[in-house]
Amino acid sequence: MLRFAPSLTGDMQIEDLRIAIFNYITAKQRGEKFIVRIEDIDKKRNVEEKERETMEIIDLFGLEYDNVYHQSRNLAIHQHMAIKLLQTRKAFACFCTPEEIEAERQAAKEANREYRYSGKCEMLSDEEVLANEKPFTIRLKKPDLPIEFDDIVKGNLSFPPDEIDSFVIMRADKTPTCNFASAIDDMIQDISLIVRKEEHLGDTPRQIHIRRELDYDKEIDYAHLPPILDDEGGKISERDDVSNVKQLLMDGFFPEAIANYLILLGNRTPEEIFTIQEAIEWFDLKNISKEPATFDMEKLRLVNREHMKRMDPKELSRAFGFADAMIGELAKCYLEEGDTIKEIKPKIEAIFAAKPYESACGDQMRRLRDAIKAAPHFETFAELENYLAQKTEQEEKSFSKPLRLLLTGSECGPELSLLFPYLKSYLQEIVK
Repeated sequence: MLRFAPSLTGDMQIEDLRIAIFNYITAKQRGEKFIVRIEDIDKKRNVEEKERETMEIIDLFGLEYDNVYHQSRNLAIHQHMAIKLLQTRKAFACFCTPEEIEAERQAAKEANREYRYSGKCEMLSDEEVLANEKPFTIRLKKPDLPIEFDDIVKGNLSFPPDEIDSFVIMRADKTPTCNFASAIDDMIQDISLIVRKEEHLGDTPRQIHIRRELDYDKEIDYAHLPPILDDEGGKISERDDVSNVKQLLMDGFFPEAIANYLILLGNRTPEEIFTIQEAIEWFDLKNISKEPATFDMEKLRLVNREHMKRMDPKELSRAFGFADAMIGELAKCYLEEGDTIKEIKPKIEAIFAAKPYESACGDQMRRLRDAIKAAPHFETFAELENYLAQKTEQEEKSFSKPLRLLLTGSECGPELSLLFPYLKSYLQEIVK
């Protein structure tokens, strides 16, 4: 089983979505279940409505899941497992206050060394623990040997005991830390592979250590994905305009195009334009680069344009408020002038909006409008032009600009002869 484990602390970012897509694809390839596990243990950091928004995005991108779990519902199991580790003396009660820990961190920083827990509570006797009325956390004793594992993307990795340290698994308020809750839940849900961000690489040896101390002998595979950087080499998460999935959707990018681009990033693929379902046929985590990928907005725009070209015209028209293949084809005529729904929609709206009859071309536009209102149906633009030349007693060149304004609401754009096959059914509505 594979899982996507979003938190509820904010909007979904493109790195999170990329993780979800990779887990989904790999689950399909392996014939395993794909679940969504909402990491909602830290109630203080949860943002209202984020679960609904997260699930809506997952559904919008077609990431079909077998179940949704809430981490908080396993609290009793987390607490039971912590007690078990205490009873077997693999963990210990730590009475160090947050202030004491912070003072030790500062001292380590001033000495230019990594902070490591002092271990002063590890050897307390049972009597000393029972006699102490102060709140306490629970720490898991650091391992005796290095924790090693093979990462599909990063290769063989090894973490020495001191780097793992004796870390907190239960807070003083009797809630589990993220590492402890995740390790336990991965056991309960029989997770076989974890695909996640490289920034969680330091969590992995701790979670492996937790499971081993609980005598869980199944080996879980890992793939830690390098970060996505902006064009200046900074973390993409620092640039909300391109990192926020909801914002990209609002900016007119199609889910299919966003998914396509995120699969392309830092990857070797047999083709550039594809759907998630097509990617299932050839996707391989081993082809992901070990180096960070750079987000290129222009590349995303190109991918979005190509997906719009490939879209069923009727489906494309729905993005502009219609359910007509002709409007979808009309939108495709504007792909040289815009790459997103947001850029093309004003052009479609202008066609059906009130026209500028008060402009310098107003008189000519009115004459053309009246002629079109009385006109029969024409199959070709040439037929319409000939008819208008006769009815208005003008040469075609002289009314080309006012006719364009009348039919499109703009002085420039694709050739009217290209647009007319998709406008002709709406002609009376357009010149109203």
